[in-house]
Amino acid sequence: MRFLFVGDSMTIGRAGDFTWRYRMWQHLETVLPGGYEIVGPRSTLYEPSGDAPTSDAYADPAFPAAARRHLAGWGEGWLHMAPLIGGAVRESGAQVLLVSLGLIDLGFYTNSDQTAANVRAFLTAARAADPHVRAVLLPVIPNVRAEDEPPFAAECARFNDLLAKTVADLDTAASPLLLASIPESYTLATDTYDGTHPGPTGEHKLASAFADAMHQAWGLGGRYGGV
Repeated sequence: MRFLFVGDSMTIGRAGDFTWRYRMWQHLETVLPGGYEIVGPRSTLYEPSGDAPTSDAYADPAFPAAARRHLAGWGEGWLHMAPLIGGAVRESGAQVLLVSLGLIDLGFYTNSDQTAANVRAFLTAARAADPHVRAVLLPVIPNVRAEDEPPFAAECARFNDLLAKTVADLDTAASPLLLASIPESYTLATDTYDGTHPGPTGEHKLASAFADAMHQAWGLGGRYGGV
């Protein structure tokens, strides 16, 4: 099974982070040893001092190079990934997309309706590359801007409703879609380092959202056992 992580700054991570991708790799090593591959055209972290995704300074230097692969970018959202996903799926042979996007779109580029349209464009392109590709989509998770700005919080909530409707509308037996659940215990004070980006406990909770969704709906892998 070939997995492709797709996301924004919360997925690519910055220099010195473990990332939730790392936590998912640890999980896959436990539940699918030898039966999976992590794929994607990128592998680096965001380097704040250089303003580019050029860092290899993962918190665990033993994180294998092959497991670092992804399609994520600091400041990139559904708007940016929709034109890229078809080529990424074709070239990598990705079979399962683990997608965490939306906050950057709503914050800087598109409203909830436009963002939902880009979700549909993303899924259409992915399926054109592989009609049997699967995807797990995470709603926009809690963030400090939503706490501080009620109109933005309302827009995030509306997009999450539209995302759930999109998953329900487009889910098929040939190309299954899942909506992951926002971890109930996720809090900005303990699970992020700046009100938006996940710290170690947040990384575990995001990984568990994807792992548990796949296990419960598809019987793939097992329940998340990270600490």
